[in-house]
Amino acid sequence: MSAVSINSQHTRAQRSGPGAGRRSTAAPIEKKDGRAAWLFLAPFGIFYLAFLLGPTIYMFVMSFFNTSAVRTGLGKFVGFKNYAEMFSRADFWDAMWHTVLFTIYTTPPLVILAFVFAVLSNRMRRGQWFYRLAFFLPYILPSATISLIWVFIFTPATGLWAWVQELLGMVPGTGILSGEHTAMIGIAIATVWWTLGFNFVLYLAGLQEIPRELYEAAAVDGAGEWSQIRRITIPLLGRTTGLVLLLQIIASLKIFDQVYLMTNGGPGTSTQVALQLVTGVAFTDNRTGAASAASVLVFILIMIVAAVRQLAGRFSARNEV
Repeated sequence: MSAVSINSQHTRAQRSGPGAGRRSTAAPIEKKDGRAAWLFLAPFGIFYLAFLLGPTIYMFVMSFFNTSAVRTGLGKFVGFKNYAEMFSRADFWDAMWHTVLFTIYTTPPLVILAFVFAVLSNRMRRGQWFYRLAFFLPYILPSATISLIWVFIFTPATGLWAWVQELLGMVPGTGILSGEHTAMIGIAIATVWWTLGFNFVLYLAGLQEIPRELYEAAAVDGAGEWSQIRRITIPLLGRTTGLVLLLQIIASLKIFDQVYLMTNGGPGTSTQVALQLVTGVAFTDNRTGAASAASVLVFILIMIVAAVRQLAGRFSARNEV
């Protein structure tokens, strides 16, 4: 028998060996698994297209038409006229500034206090479950309940804040929510108390991922509590802090419920925020086209913030490497 025939037989034997059988049966199994995965994802995909992506695209299209809530159809094409109107309206810029101001008031305390309380709760020997529940419990309450609680607290003369002022020897004023320069501060205080628990839980989850051996080794080397927090906890919670910061800024830029329920944009328009302006233009003025243009501008602002945070995260990660 020639060498060529022996080699050809050996090659055929390799192709028809047990490994080839496994490879031939693996491909149909993988295809079946892929089809099953797509079937499971199909409902979410349909929901995403129908209720999230679809309305967003339609909103963007409406911003170029004089669409109205009292007539059918998109209406007349007006190009960038709706955007030009928003840029020229003083109340639009006031609402945007109030939104940014609310973000400035709420983001730093919500990040810092959540970190501090999470670290303290994580280091407690007894009663951890109680403190964790106490911090997270307000977050599960609806916005209407929170607004009612804090409107009562800030009620002039009879509210809890007026009672505290009397105990401190201060003369109760007209109330925090009644002043143009203090109403937004009152809404920010209520929001911090309400949403602190969410960031608190995120920091607690991050703290659980830090090995206890690191703290024990640092204690053996003579590091104190503050030194451990500064050199171990804060650096290892960097990504968690970035996530909390991003989520908090986005949530603050979308503020609507508390403002609408506690002050309805008042006194005057001192607390009117961007989404409240959009609601007024769409459902009070019945100009959904102009409201869509304002919504697109708010959406662009949120996307810019998210992109800046993403770039900052990549830059910091590159520096760590």
